[in-house]
Amino acid sequence: MSLYVASLNSGSNGNCYYVGNEHDAVLVDAGLACKEIERRLLSLQLKVSNIKAIVVSHEHIDHVRGLAGLSIKYQIPVYVTKATMQGCYHLKDTPIVHFEKNDTFNIGTLQIKAFAKYHDAADPTSFNITYNAVTVGVYTDIGKVCNNVIKHFKQCHAVILEANYDTAMLANGKYPIFLQDRIRGGNGHLSNTEAFNLFIQHRTPKLTHIILAHLSKDNNDATLVQQLFEQKAEGVQISVASRLKPTTLYHIGATYHKKRKSKPKYVHELQLSLF
Repeated sequence: MSLYVASLNSGSNGNCYYVGNEHDAVLVDAGLACKEIERRLLSLQLKVSNIKAIVVSHEHIDHVRGLAGLSIKYQIPVYVTKATMQGCYHLKDTPIVHFEKNDTFNIGTLQIKAFAKYHDAADPTSFNITYNAVTVGVYTDIGKVCNNVIKHFKQCHAVILEANYDTAMLANGKYPIFLQDRIRGGNGHLSNTEAFNLFIQHRTPKLTHIILAHLSKDNNDATLVQQLFEQKAEGVQISVASRLKPTTLYHIGATYHKKRKSKPKYVHELQLSLF
């Protein structure tokens, strides 16, 4: 009646997320080398043989670097949209299953709901993964919080949620203006504040875990963003995914919190200086 979830790595150096039950699992993206994915799975005592598919969110190299190697070695099917596959030139020898954005499909005992999002890629997709009425979402590389993201976020017991940058750190950092504009321009990444407002405005009593993901090495700080979320956690476990090592393997069950207080107002960017 439960799911297990872990980030094997999260950041511009590689993204790979594990979601599964005792028998069936999927990886969302495979942005690490095959040997490194194997090593990190072993460190969490997870079996490669349980992985029934690699589901691809988009074609950027930090999400597909190890995709072909892992798929070919273990004959793990790669689930990918046709448009995304066109940007993954190295997949010609891998077992491929195509899906369309907004499809729902089964992988073993897991149900996968794909949905479209904003990002500067060919056909960017995020996923809700469900088993026995427990749902885990994997939401990274999101340019903005659209109705699609909100709708699917409300269904989750746990979410791997992008919190890529602190607005002040990005504006005052070393990135040139064109790159700053790409990141915050609506097809790039979510800021800490955008992710936080999604969390406090649209969580439901079923939400028990948030794993903050895809933090920028140069424009964010793990302590800062964890403190931001923890001030309004109200029983939700907050953790931050590393760009250097796996997270804990979290056990997600169908637990509901008691009724929460009324929704707080949106947090404005200037309030980040308080934390």
